[in-house]
Amino acid sequence: MDFGQALEALKSGDRLARTGWNGADMFVVYQKGYPEGIAINANTAEATGIPQGTRCVFRPYLMMRTADGEVVPWVISQTDALADDWERV
Repeated sequence: MDFGQALEALKSGDRLARTGWNGADMFVVYQKGYPEGIAINANTAEATGIPQGTRCVFRPYLMMRTADGEVVPWVISQTDALADDWERV
């Protein structure tokens, strides 16, 4: 599927990857965010200067599980945006 179709699938809760990616078990998911807000932890407080425990609203974002098993916020590349080899995993 192309990325337009992939984005709709992500918003529906699917995990997606590209067949062209080399990393085993890599995938992207849609994180719905926290529209009601959550209390920020020590790491976020340190990074932002906002006091720990402050309730912050987090908007939706895309998240990737990397080849080494870590999870990071993900921003699409030109290559990924124009690819048509997206698939559900």
